[in-house]
Amino acid sequence: MGRPTNEWTFTHMNRLFPSEVVSRVGPAVPLPTGRERLNVLYNYGGSVFDLAQFHRRTYTTAFVVLHRGRLVHESYPGAFAGPRTRFQLFSLTKSLTSMLIGIALSDGLVTATAEPVTRYLPALRGTSYDGVTIGHLLDMTSGVGDLEDWTDPDSDINRFSNALFTGRPLIDVVSSAKRTAQPGTRFNYSTLDAQVLGWVLEAATGSTLARWASARIWSRIGAEHDGYFWLTREDSPSALGGGSFNATARDLARLGLLMAHDGVLGDQQIVPREWVARSRGSAAAHLAVGALGASGLDHYGYANQWWTLGGERRSFTGIGIHGQYLYVDPVADVVVVKCSAWPTEDDEALDYETIAAIQATIRYLEIPQLEAVGAVRRAVAGAHRRGHRGGPATGGDRDHEG
Repeated sequence: MGRPTNEWTFTHMNRLFPSEVVSRVGPAVPLPTGRERLNVLYNYGGSVFDLAQFHRRTYTTAFVVLHRGRLVHESYPGAFAGPRTRFQLFSLTKSLTSMLIGIALSDGLVTATAEPVTRYLPALRGTSYDGVTIGHLLDMTSGVGDLEDWTDPDSDINRFSNALFTGRPLIDVVSSAKRTAQPGTRFNYSTLDAQVLGWVLEAATGSTLARWASARIWSRIGAEHDGYFWLTREDSPSALGGGSFNATARDLARLGLLMAHDGVLGDQQIVPREWVARSRGSAAAHLAVGALGASGLDHYGYANQWWTLGGERRSFTGIGIHGQYLYVDPVADVVVVKCSAWPTEDDEALDYETIAAIQATIRYLEIPQLEAVGAVRRAVAGAHRRGHRGGPATGGDRDHEG
């Protein structure tokens, strides 16, 4: 599915599926603005590109940047995109679900991440999820399911997707997934794990995902617009904890701002501080950057339904298929939202280039422009000398209208 079909689809999911509103309830609180030209250059594959080229090359539909809590840049290259447009965020939903689990733990509705999921979901007793804990689900180490391969028609993710479109009960797909590793021993990215996590949250809170998200986050962050979850076509429709949330790019940036500021907004501790810390990286060796195996690219680790970047900065990002990003750098106090309409679900090259451009944008905001120009020139020269293919730890600055 290519443009413009996928761009229309990713901004009109409530026309295609039943949906449930995530109400903002209270008054909108505008983001402080401090708009500026982002003359960002980044290096990828030994060549230098600006942000306008980045958006064309990586199918950007929305790009929003917050620095120190201020909206410094936004652009909407997508055909159907704008500040009021609600974007389908796919697996970025997983990161929101994690935030909601952390709040439920703080409220005492979920008592510990070490609890077995069958305490909340008895229907999973006797399945491969019997013996799996909430913590295993959060870190994608349940040991259940195969490689999430969209090109294999028989993969668990494609069986899951087919069930969504046909109205087959998702519990049937989840219950039939096979055990492929002992829980807690191996990372395997799994939308099935996130779906179970969403069901756990609904069972623990006695609320739908949409109502819980509205009550505990969306009504408290000054969101400008309602969000929504689209729902399954089952007899009893439900939201996807791993993939059906839709929101504007600005309001998504507000979620990132919460995570950049240790879960605090104003004088409110909305997401527990320790939950934010848990999301920035795990001490488990099999979740470290570069150790995820076939389920992850070598510049990522994983923790708490977030992809982690490691290093002293401990930046982290939510990611959805077709190029959805919520990148959080608490050290620089920068949040970057990129919504996209990639023609395929996953694309390693587009991911590398996206991380390179985002990190270059962050460096541009952190360091004086002249120093940044020198840095990118040195990086490019070094890349040519080494025959460097490009990657996520490169970048610089220059040439795009904010």
